[in-house]
Order: sequence, then structure tokens, then C-alpha cells
Amino acid sequence: MGGDFWCVFWWHGLNESLPSTEAVMFLKFSLRSVFYGAGGGNDIQWCFSQVKGAVDDDVAEADIISTVEFNHSGELLATGDKGGRVVIFQQEQENKTQSHSRGEYNVYSTFQSHEPEFDYLKSLEIEEKINKIRWLPQKNAAQFLLSTNDKTIKLWKISERDKRPEGYNLKEEDGRYRDPTTVTTLRVPVFRPMDLMVEASPRRIFANAHTYHINSISINSDYETYLSADDLRINLWHLEITDRSFNIVDIKPANMEELTEVITAAEFHPNSCSTFVYSSSKGTIRLCDMRASALCDRHSKLFEEPEDPSNRSFFSEIISSISDVKFSHSGRYMMTRDYLSVKIWDLNMENRPVETYQVHEYLRSKLCSLYENDCIFDKFECCWNGSDSIVMTGSYNNFFRMFDRNSKRDITLEASRENNKPRTVLKPRKVCASGKRKKDEISVDSLDFNKKILHTAWHPKENIIAVATTNNLYIFQDKMN
Repeated sequence: MGGDFWCVFWWHGLNESLPSTEAVMFLKFSLRSVFYGAGGGNDIQWCFSQVKGAVDDDVAEADIISTVEFNHSGELLATGDKGGRVVIFQQEQENKTQSHSRGEYNVYSTFQSHEPEFDYLKSLEIEEKINKIRWLPQKNAAQFLLSTNDKTIKLWKISERDKRPEGYNLKEEDGRYRDPTTVTTLRVPVFRPMDLMVEASPRRIFANAHTYHINSISINSDYETYLSADDLRINLWHLEITDRSFNIVDIKPANMEELTEVITAAEFHPNSCSTFVYSSSKGTIRLCDMRASALCDRHSKLFEEPEDPSNRSFFSEIISSISDVKFSHSGRYMMTRDYLSVKIWDLNMENRPVETYQVHEYLRSKLCSLYENDCIFDKFECCWNGSDSIVMTGSYNNFFRMFDRNSKRDITLEASRENNKPRTVLKPRKVCASGKRKKDEISVDSLDFNKKILHTAWHPKENIIAVATTNNLYIFQDKMN
């Protein structure tokens, strides 16, 4: 879909004149607008907006960001870290005097979601690290989100309070209770204004349902249920019921020596509440329908691409493992991320992806050293933009990649403090795999594999993206003319 679009019209009647050149040009422009959308993905110039987090090179393990997620309106942006903390940023109202900038994201609430625990039966430490955060759609003044570590999922309520009650009859202002015999008159309590306070309180705790580490949570489109997935099982929960869940997928073999694959990610369909997918370490994606049976061990569809024999190597199975799967907002497509590529699948075609984008193909020759330093096991996530026309994912050296599905163009950008002036346009980066290196190119041998972008998020309605480096959160936006 890279060129201009034309339609052929038949003019009936001998007396009607053919359209003018101006009319044809208007038609051509209109069709481009329909297919590309206003200010299509090709034309986006990305600018630095903000960076959150300490500048220190000495990074504490607890400060490493482990998940990033916008809420459904994009007004709130949540991050989780390895220390079990959740930090929520709120987008400020747009400044009317500065038409070229959108509202910045500032800290709205910070709370400790999970604490380190110890499983005495198995003699295992349970990390406090936040694996995933998922927002629920807002239904009242409060916001709700699910957060999970390896074993326990929590439902949090985020609410504001800007008034406090005063004038109790049986209680002093400092909270001490009064002797009822001293009360001679009755007062009507009143609410007084106070400084805004944001409270985070756990409303539900869903525990003791997973033997293995939870890698995914996904909220159903009915907004009453959600799924949680670990290496071998997927459970279905009701948001109001904490003491039981239903096991809907179980791939654990009777003999663990026969285990050949594990579940790597799972997600509900955005529109069909009975449909979900889960990916495996073998590079397959299974689509299941809960209407078919209570236990969805038998999939409805199996998405798998035949392996190219010419690329077969010792590392083939490792790099084919899928680290993330995401449905498009429309529900027609799904995107998967493996170690070297992003693939777009049409739900109506199982035998191969409709689009394949190479993220860092230049690393194929480096797989041996990446295996030795364990980088080959890194789990990169991916995300769609609001109109499903562009996909984004991370890479090494703090690079992140975008692929325009309409124009088939791609771009590599870098999250760096060197370009930290507001509205500084990001320069595209290029990696030289071999041969003579050009002036602006970076040699593949000089890439820093300790700097990696695993977690990215795209604002659901605007061209604002959040990119997590090790302990910093970068926010970029498109250049507003």
C-alpha cells in the first residue's frame, strides 16, 4: 500500500463532462487521507519530551523497570519495577499558551504493590518484581489496575480525595473519641477542602493458583473476567472472586521429562470475550474458543510458519520462541515478537504471517556470543499504535524500531540523554553489519548489549510513546507544527 490510490468511475450520459484536473487531484488527496489517516505514519517526526528516573550509571536492581502500560484514555501511564513498586504518571492539561506541546506526564501516585515472600514448602524465594500491569476501563471517579509478580495478582483502586469531614459529635478533630455524657448539643458534620491526596488501596488479592511463574495477565472484553498464564497453565478469574479460578489450559505432561514447550504469553481478543491466544517457546500461537469446551487444551486454530531450512542452526529453537503476542485494536490481526523479528498474522490465515519485519537481522551472525552472555533469552515486547498502522518494539544499544505497515518503511531511533532537550527531533540510526562503515552508521561490534529496550507502550489515541531503558522512562511525541 505504498503508492497513491485511484478509483475508476463511469460517467453515464453523453452530456456530462469529464472531471476537471482539480477534481481528480482532490480525489487523489482524499483517498490518500482515507488510507493513510491524517498525518500518516510516514510523516511522523519524533521529538524528545521527557525522561524519568535517576541519571546515575550505578543502577540499583530494584529500580530496573519491568513493565510499562498506558490506561485506556492515555491520561495515565503506569510503570512497575523489580523492587515491587508501581509508579503512575498523569498527563497534565495542555498549556493553551504553548500550542506546540502536549501536557507533560508527572508523578501521580507511587505505591508498593508487592513485597518479597518466601515459599516455605518449596524453599523458594518469591521476588517482588512486577511482571505485568493491566488497566481496567474507568467506570467511576476511581481507577483500577491489576498488577502481578511471579505468584500473586492484586487489584488496586487508585482514588483521589480533596475533602475531609469535620464536626463529628463523638470524635475530636485529632481522632480521639469523646465521652458521650459530655455531648450537650448535636452538630452536623461538614466536608472541608484539603490538599489533593491520591490513595492506592488493594481491593482484591488473587493468590495460590500458579505453581510456575506468571508471565501474562489479560483482561477480558466483558470486563468481569481476566486470565493469568504461567509456563504450563492458564487460569480464568472473575474480578470479584479471589478464592478460586478455572483452569482453561494445561499443557503439563504426566511425565515432566516429556515436556517440549512452555507457554510464553497469552491475551484475550479485544472484542470476542470467548476467544484468547497463547504463544509457545516453539514459535507457535494457538487460538482457543471457550465456547468449544471448558478445558481449551484443543485449540481452534494453530498459527505456525514453516521453518526455512537454509536458516536452520543450533539456535533456531531459541530464537523462534515468542516473547510477546498482541491483538490489534480492531481484532483482525495479531502481532508476535520473537528474538529477531516481528510478525503480523491475519486471524483468517494460519499457515504464515501476512507481514514479517526484521528487527535486528544483523545479530544473526552474533548468536553464539549472545548465547554465551544470555542475551539470546531476552524477552522483547511489542505494541501497536492507536490505528494499528504502525508497530513498535525494542532492541539493543537503547535502540527501538518502528515499522509502518502502509508504506513498508521502518526506522531505528535511540533513547538517549544526549538528545534530552524538549522538542529535539530524533535522528534515525543505522547499524552497519559488515563492510565499510558510513559516517552516521554504528558498527554491530560496538553495540552495547547491556543497554536494551524490552518494554514499550503507545498512547491509545495520540502519537506519544513510552520507552523503558534500564531504569529510565523516556517519553517521545510527534513534532507538532
